[in-house]
Amino acid sequence: MTDIATPAASLRRTQIAGFLAVAMAATVGGALAFQYIGGYIPCKLCYEQRLPYYIGAPLMLVACLASLMRAPAWAVRGLLAIGGLLMVYGLYLGVFHSGVEWGWWPGPTDCTTVGVSVDTGGNGVLDALNEFVPPSCDKAALRILGLSLAGWQAIAALILGAVAFKGAFGRD
Repeated sequence: MTDIATPAASLRRTQIAGFLAVAMAATVGGALAFQYIGGYIPCKLCYEQRLPYYIGAPLMLVACLASLMRAPAWAVRGLLAIGGLLMVYGLYLGVFHSGVEWGWWPGPTDCTTVGVSVDTGGNGVLDALNEFVPPSCDKAALRILGLSLAGWQAIAALILGAVAFKGAFGRD
């Protein structure tokens, strides 16, 4: 690795960082759409799976801007590597959550909804409990082509992590 990037390598890293910023934002945006538009209430593990994207998308935007501003190659590569590590963590969370849903291993004992406001319809909280059942981490709310949303998130993290590592450690 050299500290001085060729113009083609710098452009490639700019494009990779830009792609990752958009793809990470779209992935977490899709999860938010399922929640707020589709009405799927996330469990504790679902919320945790969003963290790498909440951190990664702005970080990849910084990497893109750093590359555009001709920051040293090692700095842009380092940011891309951190993005890759975040996606490895996202992959772990997605595989763990999918395994909990398939019953391969137990999930956290406190896996219930956190931070979701409940519309009581003007009634008390106890009346709302009869209608509102918080989701459990071991029940997939939706399966698409046989995979839960946690499984699809794991696939997205695997692909985005591979792209980030290719940008960080690929040959110039």
